[in-house]
Amino acid sequence: MMTPRENLLSTLRRQGMEGVPIDLSLCESQVATFERKFGHRDYPTHFGLSHRGVGIAMRPVEGVRAWYRETLPESTAFDIWGVGHSKGSAAAFHMTRMHHPLRGDRTVDELRAWPLPEFPEEADRKLTAEVEALHARGLAAMGSMACTIWEIGWYLRSMDDLMDDMSNDDERAVVWLDRLTAHATERMRRYAKAGCDLVQLGDDIGMQHAPMMAVPFWEKWIKPRMAQIIAAGREIKPDLLVFYHSCGYIVPFLDGLLETGVDILNPVQPECMAFSDVHARTRGRCSYWGTVGTQTTLPHGTPGDVRRVVRENLEEMGRGGGLVVAPTHLVEPEVPWENIEALVEEAKAFRAA
Repeated sequence: MMTPRENLLSTLRRQGMEGVPIDLSLCESQVATFERKFGHRDYPTHFGLSHRGVGIAMRPVEGVRAWYRETLPESTAFDIWGVGHSKGSAAAFHMTRMHHPLRGDRTVDELRAWPLPEFPEEADRKLTAEVEALHARGLAAMGSMACTIWEIGWYLRSMDDLMDDMSNDDERAVVWLDRLTAHATERMRRYAKAGCDLVQLGDDIGMQHAPMMAVPFWEKWIKPRMAQIIAAGREIKPDLLVFYHSCGYIVPFLDGLLETGVDILNPVQPECMAFSDVHARTRGRCSYWGTVGTQTTLPHGTPGDVRRVVRENLEEMGRGGGLVVAPTHLVEPEVPWENIEALVEEAKAFRAA
């Protein structure tokens, strides 16, 4: 009998499965609902998730407020990179307005001077210990590197200014993206050395019904840098699996993403592109993680609708595996609990089929 880790890795390599792996990421109000029902908050263990996310420790960027050329709300909080976040109201939950410290007519020297998070001396030891502890429990370890190049680049620089730099072949774009790529490459190496089974990369490059940028533009600025990051991990751990997240319509990028070395596409957002179409275009070349829509089916469908989507997508893949059933994003407050249970139960029923 496989451990959950072994089953997940076999599924993602499309080598067969003993059961369908699932994933869930619940917002705080859904965690509270779970706690009322079951008396604890450990929903990953309760639902039998076969992996856990791990992160490399980094020191937050300090003294960032001085870089801003705008008046920031008093409630502004800063993330580890120095991006400011403010909320319009308590109802915003995790959605925030971003404040970009490098926005505006910044010089190349200013972009070179912006501090990036550093790694404490004990970071590697702690990460390795965390990975080994997960493996001892039969669980897979997934390194977290979402917002890899493009997203963290514009979070700091602003999308308008970074797009403008790139469109004009401005030296600022080269300097800035190269710095972020070097930092991401170092993180990837550390995850590989620690023994992570897979690493989550990601940059949203799709909008609801169209690409966020032209494919040649992405191929020039993002693709070679993403390939460099992936190659660095595989130099250390050749069997490392690479998970790539982008919301939205990304059909035009599919071949290019796989050429960089991506193994797993996430979330395959059904409101933007049909899973059957994505599978037909990439069949046998990658696996998938997600496919159950958080804009439509989960919040607005019935449990029967959820079961049907889960069953149809699993049947599309077959017993060879290749699909981790999951919502396409965080499960928001408006999702009925019965729909969450339907997703899990239908995936488990397929296991017994």
